Amino acid sequence: MKPLIADPAKLLAHWMEWERGETPPGRVMSNLKTGGLREVLEQLADESREADPAGR
Repeated sequence: MKPLIADPAKLLAHWMEWERGETPPGRVMSNLKTGGLREVLEQLADESREADPAGR
């Protein structure tokens, strides 16, 4: 498992701000994008494929 580039705790904090109604959706999307959500998702997808190459 490679170390994450982004901080998942910070990404979750941004998400939770939105769920509590503290931050508008556009700002949350911006925070998630600049916070590295894509990289986290890409890494999780890669690890999932490595664990089950057949995709089951």
